[in-house]
Amino acid sequence: MGNYLLGLDAGNTVIKAVIFDRVGNEIAAASEEGRSRMPSPGHVERGLDELWANARQVIRACIEKARIKPEEIAAIGCAGHGNGLYALDRDGAPLIGIQSLDTRAAGLVDEWREAGIGDRTYPIARQRPWPSQTPTLLAWLKRHRPDLFNRIGTVFFSKDFVVNRLTGRRVSEVSDMSGAGLLDLAARRYDKALMEAYGLGDCMDLLPPLIESADIAGTVTQEVATQTRLAAGTPVVGGLFDVVASALGSGVSRTGSASIIAGTWSINQVVIDSPDLEGPVFMSSTFDRTRYMAMENSATSAANLEWLVREFFEGEHAQGVSPFDACCALAGAIEPAADDPLYHPYLYGAQQDGHARAGFYGIAGWHTKGHLVRALLEGVAFGHRQHIETIRKAGAVFNEAVLSGGGSRSLIWPQIFADVLGVPVTVARSRETGALGAAIAAGTGVGVFADFGAGAAAMVRTERHYGPDVSLEAHYARRYALYQDIAEAMAPLWRRLTAVPPAVAGGAA
Repeated sequence: MGNYLLGLDAGNTVIKAVIFDRVGNEIAAASEEGRSRMPSPGHVERGLDELWANARQVIRACIEKARIKPEEIAAIGCAGHGNGLYALDRDGAPLIGIQSLDTRAAGLVDEWREAGIGDRTYPIARQRPWPSQTPTLLAWLKRHRPDLFNRIGTVFFSKDFVVNRLTGRRVSEVSDMSGAGLLDLAARRYDKALMEAYGLGDCMDLLPPLIESADIAGTVTQEVATQTRLAAGTPVVGGLFDVVASALGSGVSRTGSASIIAGTWSINQVVIDSPDLEGPVFMSSTFDRTRYMAMENSATSAANLEWLVREFFEGEHAQGVSPFDACCALAGAIEPAADDPLYHPYLYGAQQDGHARAGFYGIAGWHTKGHLVRALLEGVAFGHRQHIETIRKAGAVFNEAVLSGGGSRSLIWPQIFADVLGVPVTVARSRETGALGAAIAAGTGVGVFADFGAGAAAMVRTERHYGPDVSLEAHYARRYALYQDIAEAMAPLWRRLTAVPPAVAGGAA
């Protein structure tokens, strides 16, 4: 058996390939950024042919950089962003890729909320409908795009599409399907009553065969081997919902351990033994065959800093210093004060409110770029805190957390997280925790590791540790309360802002 494991990570924007040895050292890595299409307001899509072309490119480049024989790769695992909707037609050809930043179905979610649909879905899936959720998007297509809906042969996720192209198999696995609210979570299987609640009772045949995350989905085909330099016959496992993969790749594998991911999405999750909590959470996903992840998530995290840099700071940095590092340095130079501006990180809506919008509040003439950047970093951390408080109210217990995602790379932001959350925060050594988690799943699938915990123990190392500054506890408690009060006051105004006036709607028609 080979000494290396290949982890792929298909995010909303970038696909990465990383080759690891059996103790977690990165041998080589390659990445390629894709392009999102926004054909209408709230619609965020990607070309599936481009995604596969980028996947082939990064796999090939990674193998070439590693300078190893392809036969030395023991297995391949793939992680990918959850939810959204990736579909093949009935002949297996790519049909549509909708990303998890999409909010086109916000109106449908409002309608379902009034009809009490969430009261039917939550007891089964431990999840209520939300705009970017896979069954919600499928129901939206059924209603608004029947021409496209009627061509769908298979519905699954970004990483499942990559696995399909590698192996020719149409499958999905339990972590992604449960994270999308498509499984009876306790039974870990598809459920007709659940699909009927979404208005999709006639769509059971669109769901692919379900396997475990570390089960072998198939092997690399000869055609793909020629295109990528992989060895034909290399095992490919089912893979992982990327947030679960990132948790595993940052060392979070035991019950009661917590993972916070500051990436495109704000991900906050705790490993639990049973899906039956004392109160509701946004979603739960299977973690392994016996445990679960309780999650509170929303598209409100590091994508905000990416937007700020792209629109206002690109090119405004010293040579050799990334604009992200330059922004964080500006924020780090600001001494926290009571009248600092506040920021809501709702560029892509809030968790249960697709109408929510981002905004700075309390800006004064003496505030600088650094104040605005710090407000944004704090606002993202406040969003994470709001989610974590919900998980705790539901009964999940933890006293420290591991931070991963793009936000963990900053030397300033993890300290802000520790101060805002009031818990010690650890940063793992590997920056590619999603790919590493996928590699651990691959190693587990072919017997390199006995289970996920053994794989994490062998491959994950800690890099930095941050303790909360107790002198800032009262400061952040006050600012967090203001953050919540402003959001509550703004909610009806966001709905007025995003409503389409009749004259505009008529003109568009």
